[in-house]
Amino acid sequence: MLVSGIEILSKANKEGYGVGAFNFVDFEMLNAIFVAANEKNSPIFVQASEGAIKYMGIEIAVALVQTMAKKYPHIPVALHLDHGTSFESCKKAVDAGFTSVMIDASHHPFDENLEETSKVVKMAHERGVSVEAELGRLMGIEDNISVDEKDAVLVNPAEAEKFVRESKVDYLAPAIGTSHGAFKFKGEPRLDFERLKKVKELTKIPLVLHGASAIPDYVRASFTQSGGDIGASKGVPFSFLQEAVKGGINKVNTDTDLRIAFIAEVRKVANEDKSQFDLRKFFTPAMKAMSHVIAERMDILGSSNKI
Repeated sequence: MLVSGIEILSKANKEGYGVGAFNFVDFEMLNAIFVAANEKNSPIFVQASEGAIKYMGIEIAVALVQTMAKKYPHIPVALHLDHGTSFESCKKAVDAGFTSVMIDASHHPFDENLEETSKVVKMAHERGVSVEAELGRLMGIEDNISVDEKDAVLVNPAEAEKFVRESKVDYLAPAIGTSHGAFKFKGEPRLDFERLKKVKELTKIPLVLHGASAIPDYVRASFTQSGGDIGASKGVPFSFLQEAVKGGINKVNTDTDLRIAFIAEVRKVANEDKSQFDLRKFFTPAMKAMSHVIAERMDILGSSNKI
């Protein structure tokens, strides 16, 4: 059942659990997400970046999700634009059938971010579509970062309260120390949970954790054993994800883990049978591996059996 993002996150916010937001670029990834959601009886966000939309075509991306939502009508699913870079990009997604959009103007000064977000909120709300925005910059927290540097990078709770009140945004991604990709931290992982709790206290709306892939040991091992190399990559530990949910996070973005798990299985088939060219032989185990990662994440975030 295709629903607005806030319909899913209002319940998660009220009951105190996190909902996974999983990126997709093709049918195989999307199918793996729905299979896991069906297994775990969990609501989901399926999200596409502007790059993924360019790769698939926006009409195809929407049609795929609509088709899967009809196949699994009991699963609440929001189709989300991840990191929309402009009002025009968000409007295009809304017009195409997305039920949730993110306007990412976090790289702009506060006032410009607020203005751009408010424009998107007005447009989207008129169409029943939910909006996410971001404050702060996702750069990771290093061991030697100074207090001044930390405050310059991470979300300001007082600004977050003003931003939410004036923009009327539905959910907010506050920068608390994660970063995108497989290399999130130098030294021990660190997240500013106290800052997160303050933002939640002041805004009271659903909050979003970006850059939340964990790179579990078994996923890393599978990728490495198949011939891959992700070096000294560090993800967000499961315990941190659970602590973040306790602190007020309700939407947890995951992409890198899915790609690594998928490609590891594709590479294994290629290594084991060099004569193989049946795509189904490559993609079937890859989808299964990805579904396992997603189902595990649902348990960790607390969204299992929340339908």
